[in-house]
Amino acid sequence: MNILRTEREALERYLPGLEGQLRAIGFEELESASAPAIAPFRNAGGAGLLIPKRFHGLEASPLAALRIHRALGSCAPSLAVATTMHQFSVAMLLPICTKAEGMEWVLLQAIAQQRLLLASGFAEGDTGRSALKPAMRGSKVPGGILVSGSKKPCSLSRSMNLLTASVSVVDAHAGSERFAVTLIAAESKGIERRPFWNNIVLNGAESDELLLDNVFVPERLVFYPDPTVQEDSTEGSGFLWFELLISASYLGIASGLAERAIAAKRGEASDRVAVVGELESAMAGLESVAASLEDKEPGNGKLARALFVRYSVQHAIERATACAFELLGGTAFIRSPEASYLYAAARGLAFHPPSRLAATAALDRFIGGEDLNFG
Repeated sequence: MNILRTEREALERYLPGLEGQLRAIGFEELESASAPAIAPFRNAGGAGLLIPKRFHGLEASPLAALRIHRALGSCAPSLAVATTMHQFSVAMLLPICTKAEGMEWVLLQAIAQQRLLLASGFAEGDTGRSALKPAMRGSKVPGGILVSGSKKPCSLSRSMNLLTASVSVVDAHAGSERFAVTLIAAESKGIERRPFWNNIVLNGAESDELLLDNVFVPERLVFYPDPTVQEDSTEGSGFLWFELLISASYLGIASGLAERAIAAKRGEASDRVAVVGELESAMAGLESVAASLEDKEPGNGKLARALFVRYSVQHAIERATACAFELLGGTAFIRSPEASYLYAAARGLAFHPPSRLAATAALDRFIGGEDLNFG
C-alpha cells in the first residue's frame, strides 16, 4: 500500500525499528492508560529528534519531523500527540540554548544523550502570545526561584524527566517582573500529579494535571531570553512547530482509519480515491508550512499561514474520516473498536489551541492588513 509509504520510510530512517515494536504491542494496549508506547519511543532516541547533530541529536528537518508524526499517528495515536508536546518544548529551548553565550547548549546535549523527555508547562492556549504570557508565577529566592501554578492537561505527566514552563518571575526587592523559561526536574518537591483525563480516547498520552506549589528551581535552570529570542521562540521554534506536528499527528490518525477501509477494499474506487485525496491534499499544505520553518523571514505571516493550513487540515480530516468510517460499514463498527476509536480520536485536533472560533477575529484582522495579534 502506497499511502504513508514516505512517512514510514522517514520514521524508520530516524527511529529504526520503532514502528515494528509499536505494532507488536497491539493497538488496544498501545492506547491504554499504562502508556506502553512511550518507553520504546524513548529507547529509540526520539527525545533528540529535533536537536542538532553537534549536540548528539538526530537533527530531523521540519519536513522529516512532520512525516514521522504522521506515521506515528497512524499506528500509535496517543504517542504521536504526547510526543508533540516534547518536541514543542525542545523547539522552544533551541533558540535560547543555541543563541546564548554560556553553557546552555549542554542542556540540549543532555536531552539527546540521556534521552530525557520533556513535558510542556507552556500556556499554549493563546497561540502566538501564550509563551510570553506565562501560566506560572515565580518569585526570586537565594539561588533560584520558587514556582507555583498548574497545567492541565499535561501530556507525559508520568514519564517526563523535565517540565518546561514559561514563568513570570517577580523580584519583590527590585520591583520588577520578567519572562523566563524554566526547566523543572520531574521529581522536585512540590509537584503533585492529579488525575484529569477521563476519556478513553488518547488515554495513553498521560494527560494528567500538574500542580506546582513553591517548587524550587536553581538559577542555572532559569533562562531569561532577550526580546529577539522571545519573538523567535514564539513564532519560529515554538508555535509553528506545535501547529505543524499536532496537525500531522491527527492527520496520521485519520490516515490509519483510511488504511483500514482501503485494506478491506470497501466501497467504490472513487470513494477510496476521494478519501486519500483529502488526506494527501492536507499533507501537502502541512509540507508547505514545514518548508517555511527553514526560512528566516521576519514577521508573523508564517504563523497566520500555519493556522489557515491547520484549520483546512481539520476540515479535511472531518470529511475523510466520515467517508472512511462509512466505507468500513456496520460490521467493522460492531466487531472491532479500532475504527470507532480512530474516528473519534482524529477529531481531537479541533480541541487544541487556538480553536478556529477563537482565532477567527485575529485572522480576519490579519487578512485586512494588521499584524497577527491574539490580544
